[in-house]
Amino acid sequence: MDFGAVLDEWDKMQKEAKRKGHGGNSVSGKKANAPEKGKESSDCSGEGNGFSKRIDPQEAWLRRYGVVDKDKIASLEAERNRERSQLYVKKIPVEAKIDLHGLTREEARSRLAFFVGDCVKRGLRKILIVHGKGIHTTGSDPVLGEEVRKFIEEDKRCGRSGHPDRRMGGSGATWVFLKN
Repeated sequence: MDFGAVLDEWDKMQKEAKRKGHGGNSVSGKKANAPEKGKESSDCSGEGNGFSKRIDPQEAWLRRYGVVDKDKIASLEAERNRERSQLYVKKIPVEAKIDLHGLTREEARSRLAFFVGDCVKRGLRKILIVHGKGIHTTGSDPVLGEEVRKFIEEDKRCGRSGHPDRRMGGSGATWVFLKN
């Protein structure tokens, strides 16, 4: 027996119950979802209700959950991997440079703080700090190199750092990536 036959049988039983007076059941005598007599069918395709066209299920899903741009994600990941590469980092040009030769520890720290702040505001990525090797220091150990290292470790605006090749200062200079 198919579903249509079951509904027809149900209708017959309801009509008999009404004729016999056993109509205490509040179920109507019409088929489920059948349009009422004298009224138009309500299939959500009327003019004024905003549902004038059927939406493709795939389009509805895309509207709800959006689209993942896998190419953009892959390019961002490739950029991150390139930045992690030591060779790539060394090839990025230095955008600003400060020379701290001849300054005291306190002077160097204050100038360095101002310089890094200015570079961050300007949106620079890589800077060079020339502090010297300390071979001309008399009576004590070299102080500026150690002070620059401490500053880089403590300042949250400073990221990865290292020493450039000999022609840019070698161990007497330090390049720093700034976090923007």
